[in-house]
Order: sequence, then structure tokens, then C-alpha cells
Amino acid sequence: MVKVIAGDHKGAEGKILRVLREKNKAVVEGVNMVSKHTKPSAKNPQGGIVKKEAPIHISNLALIDPKTKSATKVGVKVEGDKKVRVSKKSNQVL
Repeated sequence: MVKVIAGDHKGAEGKILRVLREKNKAVVEGVNMVSKHTKPSAKNPQGGIVKKEAPIHISNLALIDPKTKSATKVGVKVEGDKKVRVSKKSNQVL
């Protein structure tokens, strides 16, 4: 789960559906909805306006801490021989 921290959709929360690594963007469920006009086709015989999620830059997103339910920064901690992601607010493994 992530929270939008900048832009038109600031404050919105949602689950990441897809990450576009080469563009540094992510598609978040229910955030940054755009209208796309479609022609009638075999898949969509009606055609018309379709609402879908558009990518949003990763720098505008923050992970949500599962313990405090608020946006947090992420750090890295070494446990044994493994690196794990840790929430900076609650010091809990993500």
C-alpha cells in the first residue's frame, strides 16, 4: 500500500498494480484516473469513454507503515546475512 504525497491526487491511498521500471512510474489502484475515448470494436462493441488508471511518478509515492497506518520512509537493515526493508517510523520490517 502506498500514499500519494505530491501532485493533484495528494493524500490518496491505494495498492500498486504495476511498476514501469524504465520510466520510474507506478500504476496505483484508484489513483490518477483518466478518461480514454475508445472506438467500437469486437472486445467493446459499445465503444465510448473508459476510465482507467494512469502511471504516477514513484517520487510522488510513499509506502504506508502497517503499524502506524501513515506514510513512512524506508531504510535497510542487515539481519544475519540478509538485507531487509525497515520502516523508519516504527522500525518494523516491511
